[in-house]
Amino acid sequence: MYAPTVTETAVEPSAQGPVNLLDFDAAALIAWCESMGEKPFRARQLLRWIHQAGESEFDRMSDLAKSLRGKLAGRAEVRPPAVLQDHVSEDGTRKWLLDVGQGNAIETVYIPETSRGTLCISTQAGCAVNCRFCSTGKQGFNRNLTVAEIIGQLWWANHALGLVRDGSEKGERIISNVVMMGMGEPLLNYEPTLAALRLMLDDHAYGLSRRRVTLSTSGVVPMMDRLREDCPVALAVSLHASNDRLRDELVPLNRKYPLAELMAACQRYLERAPRDFITFEYVMLDGVNDSELNARELVELVRDVPCKLNLIPFNPFPGAGLKRSPATRIRAFAQVLIDAGIVTTTRRTRGDDIDAACGQLAGEVQDRTRLAERSALSGQRVVPLRQMTPAGELL
Repeated sequence: MYAPTVTETAVEPSAQGPVNLLDFDAAALIAWCESMGEKPFRARQLLRWIHQAGESEFDRMSDLAKSLRGKLAGRAEVRPPAVLQDHVSEDGTRKWLLDVGQGNAIETVYIPETSRGTLCISTQAGCAVNCRFCSTGKQGFNRNLTVAEIIGQLWWANHALGLVRDGSEKGERIISNVVMMGMGEPLLNYEPTLAALRLMLDDHAYGLSRRRVTLSTSGVVPMMDRLREDCPVALAVSLHASNDRLRDELVPLNRKYPLAELMAACQRYLERAPRDFITFEYVMLDGVNDSELNARELVELVRDVPCKLNLIPFNPFPGAGLKRSPATRIRAFAQVLIDAGIVTTTRRTRGDDIDAACGQLAGEVQDRTRLAERSALSGQRVVPLRQMTPAGELL
């Protein structure tokens, strides 16, 4: 039976070098400042400089006491993951490949829309859940990300895109929504994910509302209950099947937490959720889960859970052995749900020309890892990808 390992604690900064302040949420930063004899308001100043202003140079943090700036020098740094590649789709979607060390890389995607800008971030390098239709799962699991590597994606994207739309401190932020729907299962990297969520919501950091931050899970039931208590944000559940037999095949995690347990956890979560519904994600696979019978089973499955169904046309990748459902079948499937009174949308595919669409976040990462492995075996030198500055300049 599938039994993933849950990481309970965040990776601590190394005692051998400067601490990365991106690893600290407000509580941790206050404690660290107090350890240096500084008052809590200094931590709040640092939070604003680092996350609101996007500043990484302590000398530029003008309202910090000179003595504190002296303490920070050599003891601390602000270091997000390095950007290796930057791709822009024809539809404006932007994807960054970020280096997280030891041959591992992750992907972050920005999706611009008229009324909002959504950043899709990763929480693990690879993924252990191994859903059949997801290219990231085929890469395998490498490791959990630290707080700095998770929140650093938002920090970097703010830099690359501009902190606000009109360039002023009071303008509308370009990134208005964050979704944890990138590489990895967020609830299997719980503590770093929780700290990153708290930074996103903190008024001294990014100040996002709980309704504008969405965590997507494959259904790690015990951790859904913990999140409900610790930091309930909007929740999306990767469902993708209408019965246990089919979901066991598509989402192996279902063997540990079957649908009845998952639906009960969703009902519990709604007691404290910022929205009065759960979003269920359902990838449409030709001849696999897209029949009228599947649609009617799905209606019965979610009948007691206030929800919205988001149908996702499958995005093919090499070796998947699966096909996207025809548009006519997707419409017919959606109509069954709509007729039953379920709010149903069909996701518009974005960024598929740069492999940034849903389920595609793995191709370049896997290729890069394989290149390193082949080069190590052959004794050849790997020429590293060139890193970029926030302005898009190559180093």
